Amino acid sequence: MKDGVYYSDYLQLDKILNAQTLESDKANDHAHDEMLFIVIHQSYELWFKQILYEVGSVMHILSQPNISDNSPDLFTINHRLSRVVTILDILVKKIDILETMTSLDFLDFRNRLRPASGFQSIQFKLLEAYLGLRMQNRHGKEYYTSQLKPEDKKIIEDVEKTKPLIDLVNDWLERMPFFDTTEYWNNESNEGVHPFWKQYAEAYCNSLVEAEKINLARFEELFLGSDKKTEWNLSPKARRAALFILMYRDYPLLQLPFQLINNLIEIDNTLSTWRYRHINMVHRMIGTRTGTGGSTGKDYLQGALNSHYIFKEFAELNTYMIERKKLPKLTPDLNKRLGFGM
Repeated sequence: MKDGVYYSDYLQLDKILNAQTLESDKANDHAHDEMLFIVIHQSYELWFKQILYEVGSVMHILSQPNISDNSPDLFTINHRLSRVVTILDILVKKIDILETMTSLDFLDFRNRLRPASGFQSIQFKLLEAYLGLRMQNRHGKEYYTSQLKPEDKKIIEDVEKTKPLIDLVNDWLERMPFFDTTEYWNNESNEGVHPFWKQYAEAYCNSLVEAEKINLARFEELFLGSDKKTEWNLSPKARRAALFILMYRDYPLLQLPFQLINNLIEIDNTLSTWRYRHINMVHRMIGTRTGTGGSTGKDYLQGALNSHYIFKEFAELNTYMIERKKLPKLTPDLNKRLGFGM
């Protein structure tokens, strides 16, 4: 055989395949399903590493002061975020494998794991932080880093000080140029509410039934204001851009921005599905007992499921959409611009 890269050396299989040390074997009390438990969680961590790699590259692109519509950047962002969604979907399906282990099988070695817990997964906590889940919005925030080693806790705290993906997307949306100049509109666009949004608000109001009229005041607060509240991830300007993208997504120039927003919603949806499956698995395995790391088990997971949506403000835009046929007509110049000048 010629010298060169060898399969097992390249993948460092000697390290990977010899990294399963069973606690039950250390106690001379072999528990067969502990091998499955270790392999599943090791594979989770490998996939978390890949997700962090993809999200980090997306954040690097979005950190640029400008992203050209005619560059490959938006396609690259969507390609990598779609990969993240696919990986997360696989992580949900891996629960099927773990559920081949019964609660009695788990009890054979569970107590030997204390106080280790999936709650101590530094990579999953990093992922949530990079996406934009901040400490003040976490369920059980007083407990969130209490089980980590000091050096891991510092890693999370340092990441919390950086700008997350949701903020980078907000900045990108705020740069959408179609309403900031009079290039596509008459001079009214510099006086108060932009004429397009006056028309849109009127069409939206006319689309509401009586029980929905309260939504109009919320629309004005979320979209027509100028200030971003501290509890919001998206500013009114970014929301206007996102809603415009969703409503006019059939234009070629808006297809990739639409896919980006949709990918973020899918990441939230798939993470919530993973949490839901995790809750059911935990309830099946240990009932209402506490987790090995000391959490409240199922109750903690249920609280996280309800409150850890990061991109929910994008999903909530659907509340403020109107029928295609009632959309304000765009100017000929803007029509041309959104069609790549075709």
